[in-house]
Amino acid sequence: MAKRRRANGEGTLRQRNDGRWECTVMVGFRDNGQRKYRSFYGQTQKEVRAKLRKYQEELAEGLDTDKLWGFSEWADFWFESHKDNVTPTTQQSYKYTLRILKEHFTDRALRGIKPLDVENFLKKLRREGASNSRLSQCRGMLFQIFHKAEANDLIRKNPVAFAEKLRKRGPEPTKEAFTAEEVKALMAELPENKTGWSIRLLLGTGMRTQELLALEPKHVAEDGSLIKIRQAINMDKGTAKIGMPKSRDSYRDVPVPENVRYSARLLREQAGTYLWEGKPGQPINPKTFRSYFKKALEEVGSVRVLTPHCCRHTYVSQMQALGVDLATIQSIVGHADVDMTKHYLHVQEPIRQDAIARFSEAFGGSNAPPDFSSNCKIVPLSILSNMHKGNSGQNSGREKLREVP
Repeated sequence: MAKRRRANGEGTLRQRNDGRWECTVMVGFRDNGQRKYRSFYGQTQKEVRAKLRKYQEELAEGLDTDKLWGFSEWADFWFESHKDNVTPTTQQSYKYTLRILKEHFTDRALRGIKPLDVENFLKKLRREGASNSRLSQCRGMLFQIFHKAEANDLIRKNPVAFAEKLRKRGPEPTKEAFTAEEVKALMAELPENKTGWSIRLLLGTGMRTQELLALEPKHVAEDGSLIKIRQAINMDKGTAKIGMPKSRDSYRDVPVPENVRYSARLLREQAGTYLWEGKPGQPINPKTFRSYFKKALEEVGSVRVLTPHCCRHTYVSQMQALGVDLATIQSIVGHADVDMTKHYLHVQEPIRQDAIARFSEAFGGSNAPPDFSSNCKIVPLSILSNMHKGNSGQNSGREKLREVP
């Protein structure tokens, strides 16, 4: 006989004949005035009550799991609940990707989107010239949007998880970095001013530009030997604001090489509220700093004019060339994992040449090609020509070739 009792006034809890527990609760009224109920099932009373609490919490947050959600409306809901987990700069990037998704899927029923629809969407983007990076961003955001829908029982399964991945086309773009010769030239020829000191510091520490521009004097040791990364520039609708570093691993203390410590000291001594300011007491816009950076490199003349972020790529690759292990490099530059550090590596050509020279030395062998003159005879041209004639000619040619020692 089924067992019934009240679940603390939150509905009716009973054990079904099949052994499962069911909790039925009234969730409102239908258009015709009749009461509307919803049931939750589980193997135990605890499981059923947990599902009921989750449902009620979702309702309090504005999530109606009984509603037939359209893609665009659900995508907006996902973004609003997720945006506080990322920086304002990342939010702007998310909004651009979100707009692409909404323009394609519009108000289609969330439950009606299938893996094939996802595949066709990504193929369409590729035909329109989207990069591998853009395709990856769109697929990644789609996965997160549908994952939250699946977790809240709005859909049965995540269609992105079952959609075939597109094979990447073309080589991955390489991240540029200064060569060792260029680094030496920059250290020697950059101007002795705020811009020159800052570029030397970027090359010598691997800091992100947004971290450098957010530094306050208190973050730099008096002797210039250490820099504490506690904040970074975040862009909010074109305005530079002080915010959190990129990730949890970005909070770190960066040791400064002795040859550029004077740069850190001078920047600290001449700073206002920040080492770099736009208006007094306000951080400078990274775009403005990039202009100063470009001008300084053009005045040096003997180096390529790359971007400020290339200093970070340069630091990782040069530290690797000096024999520093990846885990140490990772801790200094603030990467979340070693795989990200590997992504920044730039193997210099002298290192490549040294590697193949070591192979040659290790496994020996002659530098001269082998001499076949004592063991081989010249094959007459007539024999070779017979190979292009009929079958009889081909057979004849093979027989004669076998006679050649």
